Amino acid sequence: MKNIKYILIFAVLIVSGKLLAQQDPSYSLYKYNMNIINPAYAGTSGNTELNLNIRSQWIGLDDSPETQSISFTKPINDKIGIGFSIVNDRVDILKETDFTVDFSYKLQISETSDIYLGIKAGGYAFKADFQSKGIDDPAFGENVNRFNAIFGAGALLKIKKFYATLSTPNLLTGKRVDGNDYTEATSKPHLFAGAGYTFDINDNVKFSPSFMSRFVKGAPSSIDLTGMFDIYDKVELGGSYRFNESFSGIALLKMADWFQFGYAYEFTTSDVRNYSEGTHEVMLRFNLNSNKKTTEVITE
Repeated sequence: MKNIKYILIFAVLIVSGKLLAQQDPSYSLYKYNMNIINPAYAGTSGNTELNLNIRSQWIGLDDSPETQSISFTKPINDKIGIGFSIVNDRVDILKETDFTVDFSYKLQISETSDIYLGIKAGGYAFKADFQSKGIDDPAFGENVNRFNAIFGAGALLKIKKFYATLSTPNLLTGKRVDGNDYTEATSKPHLFAGAGYTFDINDNVKFSPSFMSRFVKGAPSSIDLTGMFDIYDKVELGGSYRFNESFSGIALLKMADWFQFGYAYEFTTSDVRNYSEGTHEVMLRFNLNSNKKTTEVITE
């Protein structure tokens, strides 16, 4: 009976690979880490930045999803930006680690508008540790280890206080799990599209509404609506709503010229809320070129 239970669990996991598992990780703080999903953002802030992000999803559930990422972006000159990112995503026995580099190029289309074009390249390692569960069944008797290529592209349009973004982090279809008498799971291209605008309420307060949508064949689409208030250029407070999925409260503290701290708490609106204590996400952002002293502190 124990083996039957585990087989049913993993059958659901693998079948859901066609619906859910092949989706890239979701973020509440995506606005502050955009080059992970769109390489056109690399270097566009004008600063050399290092971002660390940790997301613990559905706290309280055993072996619930965990995502850690590190990303780096740097402007080479006023037209070219580069970056890299590492994303580690795990849920129970399934683990994926992405390694990518980014390149962006700016085209000035008018005095007040620019378009940035970017490409992303690299690969990801996928592992499924079936043997750790001790299942005595040939369909799940061998672990899976694969490495697949990544090639993505993106575009970013900036017009004064408005922006629009369109990207696919990986155009390639990668096989994750093979199956003879059971289903297989594959990674499919994701399309991200979004836009936002910044309103000046007064000299000290700004309001920035935005949206981000995600589409992938064979899985439900996802749409986030976000609103953030920037107060004295020191604190950002706001929240977001992901349709039919969750609400999030978001805070970003600009603690120094060289350091920002972000936090989001996500409350699930689906049936998972009956078993979970919510989702926590933390971000640390370092501005590596704010001054010489800053760089020395960060590298210690």
